[in-house]
Amino acid sequence: MNRPQFTKNTILRQLKKYKKTNYNKFRWWRMYNYRTKPLPTKADFRDKILNGDYDPSCYMWQAYLCEHNLADLWDECKQDILKYNEKGRILKARRKRLLEDFEKDENYRLEELFNQFKRNFDITLTQAEEEALECRGEIIDLYYIIEDKYRKKIKLRKRGRPRKIWT
Repeated sequence: MNRPQFTKNTILRQLKKYKKTNYNKFRWWRMYNYRTKPLPTKADFRDKILNGDYDPSCYMWQAYLCEHNLADLWDECKQDILKYNEKGRILKARRKRLLEDFEKDENYRLEELFNQFKRNFDITLTQAEEEALECRGEIIDLYYIIEDKYRKKIKLRKRGRPRKIWT
């Protein structure tokens, strides 16, 4: 059985950034969740970045932890495949669901991030993706780079009665 690329201590250190959740019978495979709630859609884009709404998903670290537990179980079962399959069935299902959640969550976060760049700045999606590939820092660094290079869009109020123009 192969061990994951990170040590168990590294994984546990990363998971300390997240909040341990109680058992939920509808999402039993999740063990950790984000500490902060995402800001509402009307919040400022920069504030959402600083809040951590677009940070990488926490589900991959949980999947790595499951892989460590499976490797420990393999050592415990002394390479008896039937015993390993019987005891590791739940861990395998948990890892599979965590990886599915990771894919969904990561795709949603990236798509939403680039849509927000397009909505807030005079930039296309392909330009935003190119800037993201060139950037070597955090998401907030990418925000400041794009803010310097491209001008901000002016938001016009679309609802409500228009102002009267006095002559």
